[in-house]
Amino acid sequence: MKQPRLCLSGLRVGQNADTTMKRLTAITAILIAATASHAQRIDLSYYNAMEWRCIGPFRGGRTVGAVGIPSQPNTFYIGVNNGGVWRTNDAGRTWKPIFDDQPTGSIGAIAVAPSNSKILYVGSGEGLQRPDLSVGDGIYKSTDSGLTWTHLGLRDGQQISSIIVDPKDPNRIFVAVLGHPYGPNPERGVFRSLDGGKTFKKVLYKDVDTGAVEVAFDPHNANIVFADMWAGRQGPWENGAWHGVNSGLFKSTDGGNTWAKLTKGLPSSEHGLGRIGFSIAPSNSKRMYATADEDKGGGIYRSNDAGASWTLINKQERIYSRGDDFAEIKADPTNENIVYVANTETYKSTDGGMHFTGWKGAPGGDDYHTFWINPINPKIVLVASDQGATITVNGGESWSSWYNQPTAQFYHVSTDNQFPYWVYGGQQESGSAMVQSRGNDGQITFREWHPVGAEEYGYIAPDPLNNDIVYGGRVSKFYKSTGHVDEVRPKEAARYLRTAPLIFSPVDPHILYFAGNILFKTVDGAKTWQVISPDLTREQPEPPASIGVYRTPEMATMKRRGVIYTIAPSNHDVNVIWVGTDDGLIHMTKDAGATWSNVTPPQLTPWSKVSMLDAGRFDDQTAYAAINRIRLDDMHPHIYRTHDAGKTWNEIVSGLPTDPVNSVREDPIRRGLLYCGTERGVYFSMDDGDNWNPLRLNMPATSIRDLVIHGDDLVAGTHGRSFWILDGINPLRELDTATMGGQAKLVKPSMTYIVERNTWSDTPLPPEEPAGKNPPDGAILDYWIPYAANEVTLEILDSAGKTVRTFSSKDKAEVVKEEDLEVPMYWLRPFKPLETAAGSHRFIWDLHYAPPKGRKFFPISAIVHDTPGEPSGDWALPGVYTIKLTIDGQTFTQKLTLKADPRLPTGSLHPLADHNDEG
Repeated sequence: MKQPRLCLSGLRVGQNADTTMKRLTAITAILIAATASHAQRIDLSYYNAMEWRCIGPFRGGRTVGAVGIPSQPNTFYIGVNNGGVWRTNDAGRTWKPIFDDQPTGSIGAIAVAPSNSKILYVGSGEGLQRPDLSVGDGIYKSTDSGLTWTHLGLRDGQQISSIIVDPKDPNRIFVAVLGHPYGPNPERGVFRSLDGGKTFKKVLYKDVDTGAVEVAFDPHNANIVFADMWAGRQGPWENGAWHGVNSGLFKSTDGGNTWAKLTKGLPSSEHGLGRIGFSIAPSNSKRMYATADEDKGGGIYRSNDAGASWTLINKQERIYSRGDDFAEIKADPTNENIVYVANTETYKSTDGGMHFTGWKGAPGGDDYHTFWINPINPKIVLVASDQGATITVNGGESWSSWYNQPTAQFYHVSTDNQFPYWVYGGQQESGSAMVQSRGNDGQITFREWHPVGAEEYGYIAPDPLNNDIVYGGRVSKFYKSTGHVDEVRPKEAARYLRTAPLIFSPVDPHILYFAGNILFKTVDGAKTWQVISPDLTREQPEPPASIGVYRTPEMATMKRRGVIYTIAPSNHDVNVIWVGTDDGLIHMTKDAGATWSNVTPPQLTPWSKVSMLDAGRFDDQTAYAAINRIRLDDMHPHIYRTHDAGKTWNEIVSGLPTDPVNSVREDPIRRGLLYCGTERGVYFSMDDGDNWNPLRLNMPATSIRDLVIHGDDLVAGTHGRSFWILDGINPLRELDTATMGGQAKLVKPSMTYIVERNTWSDTPLPPEEPAGKNPPDGAILDYWIPYAANEVTLEILDSAGKTVRTFSSKDKAEVVKEEDLEVPMYWLRPFKPLETAAGSHRFIWDLHYAPPKGRKFFPISAIVHDTPGEPSGDWALPGVYTIKLTIDGQTFTQKLTLKADPRLPTGSLHPLADHNDEG
């Protein structure tokens, strides 16, 4: 390995000995770390001053974990698929995340110990069988109501769908492990722990293809345990799914040591029996209900003898269908004849399941998954659905909102060219959304997000030539000004999936591409479409080994079923287009689709989904491919790079964890700077993908489905935590060997708009109203120090060299007394001095001059909002300023350009030009 060169150019003659020793010590530590790391991992301290911010929307996403505390009727917990664990202590008025520092966000089950409500168990993985899911990494425990967590085990189970805790012993638990959704594995079935999860014993197991999906105690005897075993497998192609022969309902009467299958009256596995949902009536444990998903005998079943025999009582398909997604049935705690069912809406029966009526939701499909009914007061019900969680405290007369949970599941993300720019995406089971990246009133509220008339799946493509028009789905054309929607899908026959790609050409903004199994192009606003490719999928796709026992002879000659999953038009030549398919092919055209070349990397086996292609930002020979093989039961990361138009490819995954990759993007400013999104976080590479580094920072673990670089921001579309923005990524673009060799640095700041917020004429929203975070109010100034400095100062100079503002690490906070103010209030001076610790730092200049000498008025914006800074004077005018940073006598300078808010009328210089001197 080449040794790093010692660089001492930052040391100055006459510098004091203490400072010199600090620098030498810091540099030595850096060199040791660099020498020891063969992967060239970049230390987090170089860039951890950056911070992700969630912009919403605050509209809930798929949630299947749900539990409350009977003795605390306002406290509930939910587990969100790719959204983590949340708690409310005000019956759903507000929700707070309590799991965001953990390595996974995919949650399938939550349990509270009945004898000690501070003890929580959380099972990761969605616990479902469906076309689009994320897996987890085992089971977690908290003994302090979610403040801290411990990982217990069952890591390879991937999906934990149910946990129960003994009512008297919080250390005795049963766990239903569903197992790998896309392949066989032995860590599945029912597990029991008698020591609080320190050790587990597998007590019910059938084979590597059969998992457990639900466990429950008899309400009056914790030695009697029921479990549903589910033999199922998801296929590598969309909607491929199979059921095995070992599904069924089991019962143990000796605490889980032995089990018997309950068969009398229930459907058998000969006709495709899948998942069974069941419930024991707390008021009479001999009364049981079950919902069975089966081709011939599907329906609602009832038992009056604790499961020994069953009777089919209801065959309404709307009540029991789609068992892969829905199988929840719950008996009322006080009345054995009242029973609830969750499906595309919720249903209630008052006659023991004979008849059901709609209770909550729309028949079109809110998609409900789980009930929790308070056993002390059954009018208190928590329901988890594809729109998040909602609570009733009055038996369903009214419900809390699901518009207060930023857990939306997006498939892709896009931005437009407005200011402030808007962020767009299609949300699972909730249509579409566009969210403004900056709110006009200090935060991003319900005022700044709207639907855009597209179906829930796939891409949203704002028209780059007309900000009023947005395309989406397969394919709609939405007019923002009126809300009108036109359906403009091509008339030609094609195969489509939920995530059909839709993207404008970056070279010619008149060209919009759309794909099924063939590629379409329109140049007239979707009035007409042109087919510009043949079917680019595998002609005879080969079934992979992961299908295992579910492979049939018919699969050897199965029909073509793949689709184009990603389109990457060139950034330079309108004739060059790359496409990738979900069955593992990459094609390229250099003549606008007249001819196509198969440039698939030889490593790609059938059904290696090309999740995303990104065409090179600096030449047309380069492309990057994110390959997601989770549907082949492969959890490893796969990214490929070509610099010769697909003739050769290199896999570039060093430094990435064992985690499937969904997206990859090249930075348009710095060559070799790449970003990728995996199932749990964001990563970046400074060396064209040879080595990767974590960029999760403060973001919770969640599935990153897409990334967009918008100017100097990185925008993430997540599948479980809505949209996030990393403002000001120049610290990554400017990270160099000199800095990593120990030199201090002032990063070149981004061009900044002067934006004034209205803080005078309206009452702000109350703090419990959900809101996304605005970007910093002012110019982002980043710097890096290799050692602990004695003093740091920052000067801002105008174009004439006159000082506009000065800040120092020696600045002190002060309290201003009421008699010294021009308004009758006490004010604490908002204050954040320049930082001197070793590492990266971010300081925000609020774009104001210093206040006039002796002036004691504090602008209300400094108090209404939490932006740190001093009381300010007049606004700075548009122009070019010099930023001068001094660290222990060593000076660095950069230029900063300020521009007026482009939304202002022509001729306005800056927001407060007419009232700078007002009190």
